[in-house]
Amino acid sequence: MTPELDGAQKRSGRLKDYDYAQAGAYFVTLVTWQRDCIFGEIVKETMHLNELGKTADKCWRSIPEHFPYVELGAYVVMPNHLHGILVIHDAGRATGRLRLREEDNDIPHRINIKPGILSAVVRSVRSTVSYRTSQEHDALGIWQRNYYEHLIHNEREMDTIWRFIEANPAQWDKDDENPANIPE
Repeated sequence: MTPELDGAQKRSGRLKDYDYAQAGAYFVTLVTWQRDCIFGEIVKETMHLNELGKTADKCWRSIPEHFPYVELGAYVVMPNHLHGILVIHDAGRATGRLRLREEDNDIPHRINIKPGILSAVVRSVRSTVSYRTSQEHDALGIWQRNYYEHLIHNEREMDTIWRFIEANPAQWDKDDENPANIPE
């Protein structure tokens, strides 16, 4: 179940003519091939990562090491998908950067953004998880072709998405990505 985001559907929230290289906050969802539950399981409303899930978690957490102008917000690795908030900073817009949450400090970053950075970050995570998974666990083709992204417009939306991500394991029985909820 995805949060209500000003009319956004489960399909991509990609905006026509929007420059995804500019500074901003983005909600992304990556889903496994055929929604296979390969990252672990939900037990008593808590996600328990298996080795593949730990690999996905480690790769997501390492994003800022490879993309120092990208800050991680809330994220969760679920049995068959990953939800996360990525905040991209730009030197030209540093004073107007979106804070992750009300209580966070608003410290500007001074690093330039390369074109297409959102897709580059997502491509990097998917590629690294796939490579490590194939090397360490002999599993191939773990991701669906596309991913969902949504530009976060304001603090209220950020808070709604943040809470959605944190509550996602407890909502697994209602989740749109849960194979048990997909009509055959």
